[in-house]
Amino acid sequence: MIDLRRPVFDPLPVCVPACAPRASSRFGRWFGRTVLRLGGWRMTGGFPDCRKVVIIAAPHSSGWDVVWGLAAKLGLGLGIEFMGKAELFWGPLGWFLRKLGGIPTDRQNPQGLARTMAARFAERDTLWLALAPEGTRRHAPRWKTGFWRIARAAGVPLQCVAFDYPNKAIVVGPLLELSDDMAADLDRIARIYAPYRGKHRPINPVQQPVPSSSQS
Repeated sequence: MIDLRRPVFDPLPVCVPACAPRASSRFGRWFGRTVLRLGGWRMTGGFPDCRKVVIIAAPHSSGWDVVWGLAAKLGLGLGIEFMGKAELFWGPLGWFLRKLGGIPTDRQNPQGLARTMAARFAERDTLWLALAPEGTRRHAPRWKTGFWRIARAAGVPLQCVAFDYPNKAIVVGPLLELSDDMAADLDRIARIYAPYRGKHRPINPVQQPVPSSSQS
């Protein structure tokens, strides 16, 4: 997975706006960049000039996604908070994830989660919140829609980030202002992610196709 023979290069030639939440030490920034450099990974694109945003990252098909994603977060010195399933937040691992900005979540109550996260946004001057919208590393029939509900409830835009495994790149894509039409928004998001492939599979379907009149 890590090739020590690769030449030195800058894995994070990414513009970070002044309003972005900041975190991590000098060692953390060095460590994150070193992990990406040794793995041959890089980040492309630029982050939005806004204080509050929901960030979605996909395809999520491997535990390595977490490694590369956290390495980029540390390397850029970004104070991005991220949501994870509650069962991960136990013992030393739970302490470590919280130190990195992890937030344990209850997946059984999506409506309550959207309200809780919207309140969190309202209480903060700056908050970048990341999550994996597929909700699983396995194949699934469609994405979970909690990310859309959170962004809409909080009144914040959506930042698309893709794992491009064939090119070993984390791609910072477009910033989207969501509408009242979830289906239309999901269709836009599906087109953005269509070119990208994860470690073990392409992107899961963003939404279930609408049956044609002949099938109804």
